Amino acid sequence: MEDISKNLFNELKDVCSSCIADSISLSGGLDSTILAYFLKEKKPKAVTIIADDFLSTDLTFSQLASKEFGLSLVINKVNTSEILESIKATIEILKNFNDIEIRNNVVMYLAINWAKDQNFKSMVTGDGADELFAGYDFLLNKDENEIENEIKRICSIMHFPTQKIGDHLGVKIESPFLDKKIIEFAKNLAANLKIKNENNVKYGKWILRKTFEKKIPSQIAWRKKSPMQEGSGTKGLTNFFDTVITNQNFVEKKKKIEQETGIKIRTKESLYYFEIFIENFGLPKKSTNTNSSCPFCHSNSENSKFCRMCGAFPI
Repeated sequence: MEDISKNLFNELKDVCSSCIADSISLSGGLDSTILAYFLKEKKPKAVTIIADDFLSTDLTFSQLASKEFGLSLVINKVNTSEILESIKATIEILKNFNDIEIRNNVVMYLAINWAKDQNFKSMVTGDGADELFAGYDFLLNKDENEIENEIKRICSIMHFPTQKIGDHLGVKIESPFLDKKIIEFAKNLAANLKIKNENNVKYGKWILRKTFEKKIPSQIAWRKKSPMQEGSGTKGLTNFFDTVITNQNFVEKKKKIEQETGIKIRTKESLYYFEIFIENFGLPKKSTNTNSSCPFCHSNSENSKFCRMCGAFPI
């Protein structure tokens, strides 16, 4: 264990040493805090996105991390109107109406757009750690063989909208966890070092937590997984749309869309995103293979349990 942790530490240190980014998206989660630890001497400007009108959990942790490593932190509080404008831009870039992906990645759009407005040329993100080191909660109760198979499947289809958003906005995105060295390291790591009990609690990314528990604040090292939509507060968009779109309007539009296109709209939030999508791109392309066709929007969903186009899960 000690040798594995030492090797992991050194690999990440080596990868981070080559980062040139002058900003970092800092949520105060495990992944971004580990990167902040390695980049502290370079003093990148840190930004945390917080939805001003909804409940968020990142604020305290990002402040803790920035103070620990002496980083200048900007808390960018955005109101609902700003989020809705950014949702339009996010959908236009990502070309889907996947509610989960939009809720999460509007956060990254806001962070990267902030960097652009501040004339920063590049930004560091924690993309990849969850996929490579089993950070997702749905993996926690699987046996080792299932974990290994799921990680292989996830890694075979993993994609990171952050890169698309950065390219569109002209901000270079650096994601150290996606370096070839780290990917190879993670592939050769046993499942029982990715998911393991600690103080009678089962954790994903256990080896990362154990390696850095004395190098970063312990509250962050053992912080439970918090998706961007929860940490930033954009998860509150679901209730927002449930409130502003009436039941009658939703039922009528849902019925009309299914009759005219065959697409089944699942939620009020999905309806809002779908209307933006169709205005920009028209109907989504149908899968030519019925075995890999999403039952809701008919897009290709090969080797996946969720639809990347509409966000349906499970399929």
